[in-house]
Amino acid sequence: MNERVDEAEASDFVYAAPEAVLALAHALLCAHDVPADDARLVAECLVKADLRGVDTHGVSRLPIYLDRLRRGLVNPRPALVPKRVTPVAALLDAQNAFGFLAGMRAMGEAIAMAREFGVGIVAIKHSTHFGMAANYVLKALEAGMIALVFSNASRAMPPWGGREALLGTSPFAAGAPAGEGRTAFLLDMSPAVAARGKIRRALKRGEAIPPGYALDGEGRPTTDPAKALQGVVLPIGGPKGSGLSMLMDVFGGVLSGAAFGGDVGDQYKDARPQDVGHFCLAMKPDLFISMAEYRARMETLIARIHACPPAAGFSEVLIAGEPELRHEARRRREGIPYNRNEIVDLQREAARVGVAPLVISERPHATAARLAPPHPSE
Repeated sequence: MNERVDEAEASDFVYAAPEAVLALAHALLCAHDVPADDARLVAECLVKADLRGVDTHGVSRLPIYLDRLRRGLVNPRPALVPKRVTPVAALLDAQNAFGFLAGMRAMGEAIAMAREFGVGIVAIKHSTHFGMAANYVLKALEAGMIALVFSNASRAMPPWGGREALLGTSPFAAGAPAGEGRTAFLLDMSPAVAARGKIRRALKRGEAIPPGYALDGEGRPTTDPAKALQGVVLPIGGPKGSGLSMLMDVFGGVLSGAAFGGDVGDQYKDARPQDVGHFCLAMKPDLFISMAEYRARMETLIARIHACPPAAGFSEVLIAGEPELRHEARRRREGIPYNRNEIVDLQREAARVGVAPLVISERPHATAARLAPPHPSE
């Protein structure tokens, strides 16, 4: 997660209001023949990632999505109809549409099945990059459901013991609603030490990457993001991360009929459909116990986590999902920080289609408000 931008780095960043970013993303997508409702959904997913501090999967990705739209590599107008294979399972052919649209449609279908039968599963094939996996878990949590979301990805990471990229930095996400007034549990993680999006972001920002993130094309450790993108990222926990990535490939690719085993297209390199595969599961929390008992047990679990004495260097113990909520609250107040290089790309896209450029500020909005002189009426 990205914390508050350091003062030393402040000159490299500008800030934009979430509403303004959403409006720009929506306008750019509409200008590329994406229907208005679909464009809004994609834009909301991107802005949500930025708000939650998952900058690698936010609006900075929009230029590559637009480029692939222009080249006919993403279908702007799919007809997404899940086909049920049992009362609790369905398959969705994404028709090379935005993964955001496919993921939301699939989770909606999984939720509908879960409401009727207790559980719903949807596999997705022929999809594209679907951004922050937490978006689809959040949809389930809003419906009061437990959720699992998996996806495979293009090759970026060697299997444990190997030296060539084969597995993807395939996301694993899970969520469970909590009791009244409690933050839901929401885990969204990559099986790699760092997703390639973080390395691409470092390259764009002119930053080094931390040691241990990646190897270069010769198999040597590197802190140079350009060399890292020519090599491989490393699995988290060695064989554990490698095993998790393979599991995502089984559920996302093998089961669905999508590409798998290194065949998923790289949206940055391959001029062909990606054929990404996803997997969405929704389940009623009271499937085995009453809802009252479930909520009470979740409240107890979360309270015990919070009550755990913090280790050295920590002031409190949080559950998965709480840091992201704090990011979102602060960024809604202060604006979303973007590196200047990222803004240049977005403004270039706006100029290309004649859309008004994004309005930016040199400092966080809350700071700007505090520094502004009082209004004469005050």
